[in-house]
Amino acid sequence: MSQPARSARYFALIPAAGVGSRMAERCPKQYLAIAGRPMLRHSADAFLASPQIAHTFVVVSVADAYIDDVIPPALPKVTTLRCGGATRRDSVLNGLQLLRPTIADDDWVLVHDAARPGLTPQLIAHLIAEIGDDAVGGLLALPVVDTVKQVGADGVRTIPREALWLAQTPQMFRYGVLCRALTQATHVTDEASALEALGYNPKLVTGHPRNLKVTLPSDIRIAEMYLQE
Repeated sequence: MSQPARSARYFALIPAAGVGSRMAERCPKQYLAIAGRPMLRHSADAFLASPQIAHTFVVVSVADAYIDDVIPPALPKVTTLRCGGATRRDSVLNGLQLLRPTIADDDWVLVHDAARPGLTPQLIAHLIAEIGDDAVGGLLALPVVDTVKQVGADGVRTIPREALWLAQTPQMFRYGVLCRALTQATHVTDEASALEALGYNPKLVTGHPRNLKVTLPSDIRIAEMYLQE
């Protein structure tokens, strides 16, 4: 008698080894309080509140002195991995490699920025539903609505915006192909770029402005506005 096919699982991975130098704060920006909680905890809690996510992994630097207060070791369904690297790509790949005994090649990994505290379980569900059984995977993104200007040696010109999107996270791909892509593509700024370097076309799923990345001090007030809704 044949065994039923195994359903692919969904895992979250949050790289949080950055120092947040553009925020000019004494601690890494993922630990700054927004609406009463550290940014990283907001991001993790969105996955912890999602019934679709089997487990969440947070990648931090080896010497991180803050993580245990934000993500207590006894917190269910979340594990801290002290294997962060010099870049986002390095941190994600290091975390994925540590998880090789845990995750199957056809399981999904949702990589999310620690500094996007506006993520919700509803956005996670929307991404999972829209990706479905897509052969490649995809990411949340927003179509560009402003007029785009490009400055070059010959002056300023307007770039058609109809085909332009702003990438967000989570970025959701199968474990096996994501590992292979990040191993081969060493100079990328996100997971989708690594897949694109292998010739894949990730699917763009419409996200939400509340899922903004907090990069500058002025972004904090905007993020708090969404979190207090």
